[in-house]
Amino acid sequence: MSTNAAVRTTDLQRGICLEYLTIAWNILEGTVAVVSGVVAGSIALVGFGIDSFIETSSGGILLWRLRAEHRGANVEQVERKALKLVGLSFLALAAYVAVDSIRTLLERQHPERSLVGIGVAVLSIVVMPWLAHQKRKTAGKLNSAALDADSRQSSLCAYLSCILLGGLALNAMLGWWWADAVAALLMVPIIAKEGLKGLRGQSCDACR
Repeated sequence: MSTNAAVRTTDLQRGICLEYLTIAWNILEGTVAVVSGVVAGSIALVGFGIDSFIETSSGGILLWRLRAEHRGANVEQVERKALKLVGLSFLALAAYVAVDSIRTLLERQHPERSLVGIGVAVLSIVVMPWLAHQKRKTAGKLNSAALDADSRQSSLCAYLSCILLGGLALNAMLGWWWADAVAALLMVPIIAKEGLKGLRGQSCDACR
C-alpha cells in the first residue's frame, strides 16, 4: 500500500469513528430530550429531541459513504449520493423546525423548566462544535463535500442548543415564551439553503 493510500485509509477510519460517535450521541441526546420534554411538558425540548433523531440520519448516511469507500466502492458515485441524501436531511430538519416553531407560536406553548433538558443542551453546546470541527478537518483531507455538509449539520445542532437555552432563560427571566420559537424560525432559511446546496451537489469551499 502506498503512503498516500495508507494516509487516506487512516483518514477514512477517523471519519468512520466520528460518525459512530455522532450517531451514539444524537440517539442519547434525542432520547433524554424527548423523555425530559414529555415529563416537563416542554414542546421545545421534545422538538430538540426529534431534531437529534433527524441528525442521526445524516450520520448514518455519512457512515455508509465512508464505509463504502473503505470497502473499495466508486468514490465519486457514493459521494454524490451521500451529498444529496444529506441535503434531504437538511430540508427535513428545516421543515420540522419551521412547523414546530409556528405551532409553538400559535399554541402559545411556554418552554418549561427542566434541569435534565438544560444539562443536555449545555453538553450539546460543548460536544457538537468539537465534532463539527473534527469532521471539517477530515472532510478537507478526504476532499468530501458530503462529510463537510454533515459537519455543518453538527454546527447547526449546537446553534439549536443555544436557541433552546436562550428560550428557556428568557422565558424564566422575562417571560418571553416566544423567544426560542422566533429564533428557531430565523434559522430555517439557513438550514434550507444548506439542503438545496446538497441536492445540487455543490462542493464546499474547504474541500476544493
